[in-house]
Amino acid sequence: MPSHLPAACAIPPPDAPAVTPIAFVQAIVLAYERRGMDPAHALAQAQIAPAALLSTTSRITAWQMEHISGLAMQELDDEALGWFNRRLPWGSYGMLARASLSAPTLGVALKRWCRHHGLIADDIALTLGVAGDTASVSIAEHHGLGALREFCLVSVLRNILGVACWLIDSRIPLLGAQLPFAAPLHREVYGVLFSGPTIFDSATAAIRFDARYLALPLRRDERALQQMLQRALPLTVLPYRRDRLLVQRVRQALAVHPALTHSAGALAELLHVSPRTLHRQLKEEGASLQALKDEVRRAHATDLLLRSHRPIKQVAEAAGFQNEKSFMRAFKAWTGQSPAQFRQQLQSTPKKAN
Repeated sequence: MPSHLPAACAIPPPDAPAVTPIAFVQAIVLAYERRGMDPAHALAQAQIAPAALLSTTSRITAWQMEHISGLAMQELDDEALGWFNRRLPWGSYGMLARASLSAPTLGVALKRWCRHHGLIADDIALTLGVAGDTASVSIAEHHGLGALREFCLVSVLRNILGVACWLIDSRIPLLGAQLPFAAPLHREVYGVLFSGPTIFDSATAAIRFDARYLALPLRRDERALQQMLQRALPLTVLPYRRDRLLVQRVRQALAVHPALTHSAGALAELLHVSPRTLHRQLKEEGASLQALKDEVRRAHATDLLLRSHRPIKQVAEAAGFQNEKSFMRAFKAWTGQSPAQFRQQLQSTPKKAN
């Protein structure tokens, strides 16, 4: 996404972690070289020492990456930073965002983004796909991207993810990412670049996420877009805290994986968040983990008692309880009856004639 030219006197935040690989800066420098231009000014403004370019282990901060990218986009007049056969003039990605802004849902907005991206850059094609409960955005390469391939594919995927999160004002946790090249020397950085596991040497570049996000309505308007375009690059590096589907995702995880969600830590790991984040975001949504557990377990246990003849011990296990005693105690607190009494009452109640 475009960003206004950073101020020359801008001061980087103190103690910011340096995790972005220098390989991405080297790719920007290569884009300058291909245009016969000198990157020295941009490097200096981003406070990146030339010596850092010589070490494969060098890292820069998100602030430095934002500044070098924003300056390079303006100096090269190319928001794609040399990735494609033709430049994407200043404002190209803002145009894509504006074209997607009137969509009723995220799914429609992403389809528009993918289609319009192909109109301005035919080197790659973006596709939104849905398979069951999983949505994906994949990239097909129509022309060789050469030495800029990694930087291009990673940036395009993070860009569309950042825009998607901004459009619905929600964090979208990834189920995983895949990339069609060998794991680079800085492969450990990919744990920061993409949530969920990253698989290398795949057939195509893609990200995967819960398809339910596609149905969420957009929460942005033209005024919000204008504000965002003032400083859009952080969208690709700063994750949202709020997840508007977290309560639904917790319910689903508890229902589908009862044996793997006994503790907050286990559930958080399954959802790719920290236990602290899990509790905080549920509280922001007006929910609690214990209440959701009770809701899901009660519904499942009641259904099993009504529709099956399983022993109480098996019902307890299937509902996610570690033992029969804790299940019986919880069920009595919910209904005022033991599971056996509840089942007996249901079975003794005469069915109404149609």
